[in-house]
Amino acid sequence: MGLWQIGIDTLASSRFALSPFAETFASLRLLHTGSGAHPGERAWLRAQLPGYRARLAADPVAAPLVRAAFGTSWNADFLCPAPGAGEDFEETVARVRAAGPGKARDDLRVSLRGPLPAALDRDDLPERAAALLTYVWEAAVRPHWERRRRVLEADVAARTAQVSRGGWAAVLDSLRPGTRWLGESGFQVNPWPYPPREIPAGAELLFTPVTPRTGWVAWQERERYAVFYPCLGVLAEDHHRRPVPTGLGTLVGSARAGVLALLGTPLSTTQLTALTGQGLGSVGRHLRVLLDAGLVERRRAGRSVLYVRTAAGEVLVAASGPGTG
Repeated sequence: MGLWQIGIDTLASSRFALSPFAETFASLRLLHTGSGAHPGERAWLRAQLPGYRARLAADPVAAPLVRAAFGTSWNADFLCPAPGAGEDFEETVARVRAAGPGKARDDLRVSLRGPLPAALDRDDLPERAAALLTYVWEAAVRPHWERRRRVLEADVAARTAQVSRGGWAAVLDSLRPGTRWLGESGFQVNPWPYPPREIPAGAELLFTPVTPRTGWVAWQERERYAVFYPCLGVLAEDHHRRPVPTGLGTLVGSARAGVLALLGTPLSTTQLTALTGQGLGSVGRHLRVLLDAGLVERRRAGRSVLYVRTAAGEVLVAASGPGTG
């Protein structure tokens, strides 16, 4: 199994961070597989796959490069560097472009576990990889980034609350299949039989959510390490806005109806603010009205207060008709 040895001080100083580059790399992988995990992803794929496939068809190197980069059980390292906290897409993709051609070929051989196809025996692989990632960012991710960013921020809020309630062990066990805290500084990052890696004291350790259902790890020399994981299921599905039932919007107002429609799963005010794009004060007022009407109830989970629909709220949403999108 992939095992990282992480000192307590390093883990305590680690943090969650968003990365538009990581979201783009995860989206490239989703385009490569062509299979969505929920209706929102499938709708996004239907919209994006024609353009993506046309882009591959126009570049004879791109398709074999992507196939080799995702390999068998390991991503080609040069294609997915560990981004720094607060780093924008252009800053991270510049490091892809700056990778040496020899490193790119070596990384692709590792991901393939074998020799390179003849089409990839060339020196411009980093530039071509950066160009493809830039295409995915500009065409398929950037138009949706503000919405996705709010979803990812909601995941970070939930994970941070989980740390405060149960400590890091509870979070690391639930990041994605194959991750778990083993105790005594041992963190299993994946189930693959790779050599253990010791994270040096003082290294930066980041945990970065993405909306597609995928995950991986990366590092930058011995200075920066990152674990990428799929954000919480209910949030990932919401990166395509859930439709508000038409009748419900007419009855209670579209903004308040949007809050009630989301509360089929318990959510905090912070998560609701991120998912709806409304201000914290507005969400609070909507929740007060819904509480007074008996349509939602509060539940305490550790230090967090979560809201969820009551049976009356469920009946009202179900009876209000289909959504308007």
